[in-house]
Amino acid sequence: MTAQPLPLTASSAALSPRVDARMGGLTAQRSTRRLTLSPKYGQGAREVDVRYLWCGAADAPTVIVQGGISASRDVTACDAAAGWWQALVDAGAAIDLDRYRVLSIDWLAPVELGVEAISSEDQADALAALLEALGIHRAHAFVGASYGAMVALAFAARHPRALDRLVVLAGAHRPHPLASAQRSVQRGIVRLGVASGQADEALGLARQLAVTTYRGREEFARRFAGAPEFRDGRFRLPVEDYLEHQGRRFVERFDAERFLALSESIDLHDVTPERIPTPATLVGFASDLLVPLADLCELQRRLHGPTTLEVLESPYGHDGFLKETHQLAPLLRAALA
Repeated sequence: MTAQPLPLTASSAALSPRVDARMGGLTAQRSTRRLTLSPKYGQGAREVDVRYLWCGAADAPTVIVQGGISASRDVTACDAAAGWWQALVDAGAAIDLDRYRVLSIDWLAPVELGVEAISSEDQADALAALLEALGIHRAHAFVGASYGAMVALAFAARHPRALDRLVVLAGAHRPHPLASAQRSVQRGIVRLGVASGQADEALGLARQLAVTTYRGREEFARRFAGAPEFRDGRFRLPVEDYLEHQGRRFVERFDAERFLALSESIDLHDVTPERIPTPATLVGFASDLLVPLADLCELQRRLHGPTTLEVLESPYGHDGFLKETHQLAPLLRAALA
């Protein structure tokens, strides 16, 4: 059964000192709000501190932008280092900070809500409550990629009056069972590592396995088709150094419990497309191993509002939303126009 929208309330004051910076006409607000949510897998209302970035032209329409489970609120530089989607979210870029004000949050984890599991609906409700707290009656758009696409769909289903348009990249109304199976193995590796006192090693290994599902076969064939090299007492395949590097980088900025919770949240995701009246643009990648085009075609057929589906060719698979900035830029401009 799909959970019904629950009342949302928000405190009027920021928890942490609010940082308002002006950069050539742009305004960046980096802060924390204490909001009250009723989580799907909890009993009753809970208070939670939501960390957010709200950046762009002052008084411009707000565009929500959310990425994958490892993405932070720093989608664009504003008051921080280069954002994870800087090429597409910047002054003069496809999501133009001279025309829009971008809002993004750090994903919530179960421990912050005092629950055992967190849902895409909980993340959507947090964003809806944050809009209310910031005095934003209606967002111009929700641009979501990967897990962010799932949360965008949950938001549109639960809070349709708070959203004008929807842009969904590499995400669908439910996870594909094969992708869930792959994530289940990753979580099993991490749980085994936690139980044996090797959490970081297990998390790095799980990330290595995940990377093999994010990228396409074509890219792996092009980059790692060389011969094995005998090193450190064994043969090492060309792909191993790359995977180990990806694992180490992930462990430096993520922890096992957060990974387990957000990975599980992907597989708990289930939205009824017929409940979404919002005009939508769907973007898929032909080489995506996690979100097959058949799922996006089904989503397009079932959405209640007008919908277009754009299919991009890319060697980068699911990570096409991060890598194919030149192909995505005109699509995003048109979707937001």
